[in-house]
Amino acid sequence: MIRDTLLFFRYEMAKTFRNPVWPLFGILQPVLYLLMFAPLTKGLVGGSEVEALRAFTPAALMMIAVFGSLFTGFGLIADLRNGSLERLAVSPAWRPALVLGRVLRDMVTLVVQALLVFAVAALMGLRVGPVELVLMLLLMAATGLFASSLSQGLALAVRDENGMSQTLNLFMLPVMLLAGLFIPIAFAPEWMQTIAPVNPLYHAAEAGRALFAGRLGDSEIPIAFGLFIALAALTTTWSVRSLRRIAG
Repeated sequence: MIRDTLLFFRYEMAKTFRNPVWPLFGILQPVLYLLMFAPLTKGLVGGSEVEALRAFTPAALMMIAVFGSLFTGFGLIADLRNGSLERLAVSPAWRPALVLGRVLRDMVTLVVQALLVFAVAALMGLRVGPVELVLMLLLMAATGLFASSLSQGLALAVRDENGMSQTLNLFMLPVMLLAGLFIPIAFAPEWMQTIAPVNPLYHAAEAGRALFAGRLGDSEIPIAFGLFIALAALTTTWSVRSLRRIAG
Protein backbone atom coordinates (compact mmCIF):
# COMPACT_ATOMS: atom_id res chain seq x y z
CA MET A 1 0.00 0.00 0.00
CA ILE A 2 2.61 2.58 1.09
CA ARG A 3 5.10 1.25 -1.45
CA ASP A 4 2.63 1.64 -4.33
CA THR A 5 1.59 5.14 -3.18
CA LEU A 6 5.22 6.27 -3.02
CA LEU A 7 5.88 4.68 -6.41
CA PHE A 8 3.11 6.68 -8.06
CA PHE A 9 4.13 9.76 -6.07
CA ARG A 10 7.66 9.56 -7.53
CA TYR A 11 6.18 9.03 -10.98
CA GLU A 12 3.99 12.15 -10.67
CA MET A 13 6.83 14.21 -9.22
CA ALA A 14 9.04 13.20 -12.15
CA LYS A 15 6.39 14.52 -14.54
CA THR A 16 6.23 17.77 -12.56
CA PHE A 17 10.01 18.24 -12.68
CA ARG A 18 9.95 17.72 -16.44
CA ASN A 19 7.72 20.80 -16.70
CA PRO A 20 8.15 22.92 -13.54
CA VAL A 21 6.80 26.10 -15.14
CA TRP A 22 3.14 25.46 -14.30
CA PRO A 23 3.62 25.03 -10.52
CA LEU A 24 5.66 28.25 -10.52
CA PHE A 25 2.91 30.03 -12.45
CA GLY A 26 0.53 28.80 -9.75
CA ILE A 27 2.08 31.13 -7.17
CA LEU A 28 2.21 34.20 -9.42
CA GLN A 29 -1.40 35.21 -8.85
CA PRO A 30 -1.24 35.06 -5.01
CA VAL A 31 2.13 36.86 -5.04
CA LEU A 32 0.76 39.60 -7.30
CA TYR A 33 -2.26 39.98 -5.01
CA LEU A 34 0.13 40.14 -2.07
CA LEU A 35 2.25 42.84 -3.69
CA MET A 36 -0.52 44.89 -5.30
CA PHE A 37 -3.79 44.22 -3.47
CA ALA A 38 -2.74 43.88 0.19
CA PRO A 39 -1.46 47.50 0.36
CA LEU A 40 -4.89 48.68 -0.83
CA THR A 41 -6.50 47.20 2.29
CA LYS A 42 -4.40 49.20 4.76
CA GLY A 43 -7.25 51.61 5.39
CA LEU A 44 -9.56 48.77 6.38
CA VAL A 45 -7.22 47.28 8.97
CA GLY A 46 -5.95 50.33 10.76
CA GLY A 47 -3.62 51.87 8.20
CA SER A 48 -0.67 49.54 8.84
CA GLU A 49 0.90 47.59 5.97
CA VAL A 50 1.95 44.82 8.36
CA GLU A 51 -1.63 44.45 9.57
CA ALA A 52 -2.80 44.38 5.95
CA LEU A 53 -0.30 41.58 5.28
CA ARG A 54 -1.42 39.76 8.42
CA ALA A 55 -5.01 39.80 7.13
CA PHE A 56 -4.29 39.11 3.46
CA THR A 57 -1.41 36.59 3.49
CA PRO A 58 -3.53 33.75 5.00
CA ALA A 59 -6.10 34.44 2.28
CA ALA A 60 -3.41 34.23 -0.40
CA LEU A 61 -2.23 30.91 1.05
CA MET A 62 -5.79 29.56 1.07
CA MET A 63 -6.13 30.72 -2.53
CA ILE A 64 -3.17 28.51 -3.43
CA ALA A 65 -4.48 25.58 -1.36
CA VAL A 66 -7.91 25.53 -2.98
CA PHE A 67 -7.68 26.97 -6.46
CA GLY A 68 -4.24 25.61 -7.23
CA SER A 69 -5.32 22.10 -6.28
CA LEU A 70 -8.75 22.29 -7.94
CA PHE A 71 -7.23 22.31 -11.42
CA THR A 72 -5.00 19.26 -10.96
CA GLY A 73 -7.74 16.98 -12.27
CA PHE A 74 -7.20 18.20 -15.83
CA GLY A 75 -4.07 16.05 -16.02
CA LEU A 76 -6.16 13.05 -15.00
CA ILE A 77 -8.55 13.70 -17.90
CA ALA A 78 -5.58 13.70 -20.29
CA ASP A 79 -4.48 10.34 -18.86
CA LEU A 80 -8.00 9.01 -19.33
CA ARG A 81 -8.04 10.14 -22.94
CA ASN A 82 -4.73 8.54 -23.89
CA GLY A 83 -5.57 5.31 -22.07
CA SER A 84 -2.65 5.36 -19.62
CA LEU A 85 -4.92 5.60 -16.56
CA GLU A 86 -6.88 2.47 -17.52
CA ARG A 87 -3.66 0.54 -18.07
CA LEU A 88 -2.38 1.56 -14.64
CA ALA A 89 -5.77 0.87 -13.01
CA VAL A 90 -5.76 -2.78 -14.13
CA SER A 91 -2.16 -3.34 -13.06
CA PRO A 92 -1.32 -5.35 -9.90
CA ALA A 93 -0.68 -2.06 -8.03
CA TRP A 94 -2.99 -1.00 -5.22
CA ARG A 95 -5.60 1.05 -7.08
CA PRO A 96 -6.09 3.83 -4.50
CA ALA A 97 -2.36 4.55 -4.87
CA LEU A 98 -3.12 6.06 -8.30
CA VAL A 99 -5.16 8.79 -6.62
CA LEU A 100 -3.14 9.03 -3.42
CA GLY A 101 0.15 9.38 -5.30
CA ARG A 102 -1.24 12.33 -7.26
CA VAL A 103 -2.69 13.90 -4.13
CA LEU A 104 0.63 13.52 -2.29
CA ARG A 105 2.38 15.21 -5.22
CA ASP A 106 -0.10 18.08 -4.97
CA MET A 107 0.52 18.41 -1.22
CA VAL A 108 4.30 18.67 -1.66
CA THR A 109 3.88 21.24 -4.43
CA LEU A 110 1.43 23.14 -2.24
CA VAL A 111 3.84 23.38 0.71
CA VAL A 112 6.67 24.63 -1.53
CA GLN A 113 4.39 27.26 -3.07
CA ALA A 114 3.17 28.32 0.39
CA LEU A 115 6.71 28.76 1.70
CA LEU A 116 7.60 30.92 -1.31
CA VAL A 117 4.56 33.15 -0.77
CA PHE A 118 5.31 33.39 2.94
CA ALA A 119 8.91 34.34 2.12
CA VAL A 120 7.63 37.22 -0.01
CA ALA A 121 5.36 38.34 2.83
CA ALA A 122 8.27 38.13 5.29
CA LEU A 123 10.37 40.33 3.01
CA MET A 124 7.50 42.84 3.09
CA GLY A 125 7.64 42.90 6.91
CA LEU A 126 5.29 40.14 8.09
CA ARG A 127 6.43 38.17 11.16
CA VAL A 128 4.71 34.95 12.29
CA GLY A 129 5.73 32.50 15.03
CA PRO A 130 6.94 29.00 14.08
CA VAL A 131 3.99 27.25 15.78
CA GLU A 132 1.48 29.43 13.94
CA LEU A 133 3.27 28.88 10.63
CA VAL A 134 3.33 25.07 11.07
CA LEU A 135 -0.37 25.04 11.96
CA MET A 136 -1.09 27.19 8.91
CA LEU A 137 0.79 24.74 6.66
CA LEU A 138 -1.15 21.82 8.17
CA LEU A 139 -4.44 23.64 7.58
CA MET A 140 -3.37 24.32 4.00
CA ALA A 141 -2.50 20.64 3.57
CA ALA A 142 -5.97 19.58 4.77
CA THR A 143 -7.62 22.18 2.53
CA GLY A 144 -5.46 21.23 -0.45
CA LEU A 145 -6.13 17.51 0.13
CA PHE A 146 -9.85 18.22 -0.07
CA ALA A 147 -9.50 20.34 -3.22
CA SER A 148 -7.14 17.91 -4.97
CA SER A 149 -9.32 14.87 -4.19
CA LEU A 150 -12.42 16.78 -5.30
CA SER A 151 -10.68 17.67 -8.55
CA GLN A 152 -9.66 14.03 -9.17
CA GLY A 153 -13.19 12.80 -8.46
CA LEU A 154 -14.76 15.47 -10.65
CA ALA A 155 -12.34 14.64 -13.47
CA LEU A 156 -13.26 10.96 -13.27
CA ALA A 157 -16.97 11.85 -13.27
CA VAL A 158 -16.99 14.49 -16.03
CA ARG A 159 -14.10 13.24 -18.23
CA ASP A 160 -14.19 16.43 -20.28
CA GLU A 161 -12.03 19.54 -19.88
CA ASN A 162 -14.76 21.95 -21.01
CA GLY A 163 -17.36 20.54 -18.65
CA MET A 164 -14.92 20.53 -15.74
CA SER A 165 -13.73 24.06 -16.47
CA GLN A 166 -17.28 25.41 -16.62
CA THR A 167 -18.21 23.64 -13.39
CA LEU A 168 -15.21 25.05 -11.51
CA ASN A 169 -15.59 28.57 -12.90
CA LEU A 170 -19.26 28.63 -11.89
CA PHE A 171 -18.40 28.19 -8.22
CA MET A 172 -15.01 29.89 -7.91
CA LEU A 173 -16.11 33.53 -7.69
CA PRO A 174 -18.93 33.14 -5.10
CA VAL A 175 -16.77 30.80 -3.01
CA MET A 176 -13.88 33.31 -3.03
CA LEU A 177 -16.08 36.28 -2.17
CA LEU A 178 -18.04 34.49 0.55
CA ALA A 179 -14.78 33.28 2.10
CA GLY A 180 -13.57 36.87 2.50
CA LEU A 181 -10.31 36.10 0.72
CA PHE A 182 -9.87 39.59 -0.72
CA ILE A 183 -11.48 41.60 2.06
CA PRO A 184 -12.47 40.17 5.47
CA ILE A 185 -16.14 39.25 5.49
CA ALA A 186 -16.68 41.62 8.44
CA PHE A 187 -16.67 44.47 5.89
CA ALA A 188 -19.28 42.75 3.67
CA PRO A 189 -23.03 43.50 3.63
CA GLU A 190 -25.06 41.88 6.37
CA TRP A 191 -26.64 39.29 4.06
CA MET A 192 -23.19 38.07 3.00
CA GLN A 193 -22.04 37.87 6.61
CA THR A 194 -25.13 35.75 7.36
CA ILE A 195 -24.50 33.13 4.69
CA ALA A 196 -20.68 33.17 4.75
CA PRO A 197 -20.35 30.54 7.56
CA VAL A 198 -22.00 28.01 5.22
CA ASN A 199 -18.85 28.22 3.09
CA PRO A 200 -16.10 25.96 4.55
CA LEU A 201 -13.41 28.15 3.00
CA TYR A 202 -14.65 31.07 5.13
CA HIS A 203 -13.67 29.15 8.27
CA ALA A 204 -10.25 28.31 6.79
CA ALA A 205 -9.58 31.97 5.95
CA GLU A 206 -10.70 33.13 9.39
CA ALA A 207 -8.61 30.44 11.08
CA GLY A 208 -5.58 31.50 9.04
CA ARG A 209 -6.03 35.11 10.08
CA ALA A 210 -6.39 34.04 13.71
CA LEU A 211 -3.14 32.04 13.46
CA PHE A 212 -1.24 34.91 11.87
CA ALA A 213 -2.54 37.21 14.61
CA GLY A 214 -1.28 34.80 17.29
CA ARG A 215 -4.77 33.89 18.54
CA LEU A 216 -4.17 30.16 19.02
CA GLY A 217 -7.30 29.83 21.17
CA ASP A 218 -9.66 31.14 18.47
CA SER A 219 -12.62 28.78 17.92
CA GLU A 220 -12.32 29.06 14.13
CA ILE A 221 -9.06 27.04 14.17
CA PRO A 222 -10.51 23.69 15.35
CA ILE A 223 -13.65 24.30 13.26
CA ALA A 224 -11.56 24.76 10.10
CA PHE A 225 -9.39 21.70 10.80
CA GLY A 226 -12.43 19.54 11.58
CA LEU A 227 -14.32 20.65 8.47
CA PHE A 228 -11.51 20.10 6.01
CA ILE A 229 -10.29 16.82 7.48
CA ALA A 230 -13.85 15.48 7.14
CA LEU A 231 -14.28 16.92 3.63
CA ALA A 232 -10.89 15.55 2.56
CA ALA A 233 -11.87 12.08 3.77
CA LEU A 234 -15.15 12.24 1.83
CA THR A 235 -13.66 13.49 -1.43
CA THR A 236 -10.71 11.07 -1.28
CA THR A 237 -13.13 8.17 -0.79
CA TRP A 238 -15.22 9.40 -3.73
CA SER A 239 -12.26 9.73 -6.08
CA VAL A 240 -10.89 6.27 -5.13
CA ARG A 241 -14.28 4.63 -5.69
CA SER A 242 -14.61 6.41 -9.05
CA LEU A 243 -11.24 5.01 -10.10
CA ARG A 244 -12.27 1.51 -9.05
CA ARG A 245 -15.37 1.76 -11.28
CA ILE A 246 -13.14 2.65 -14.22
CA ALA A 247 -11.00 -0.41 -13.58
CA GLY A 248 -14.09 -2.59 -13.34
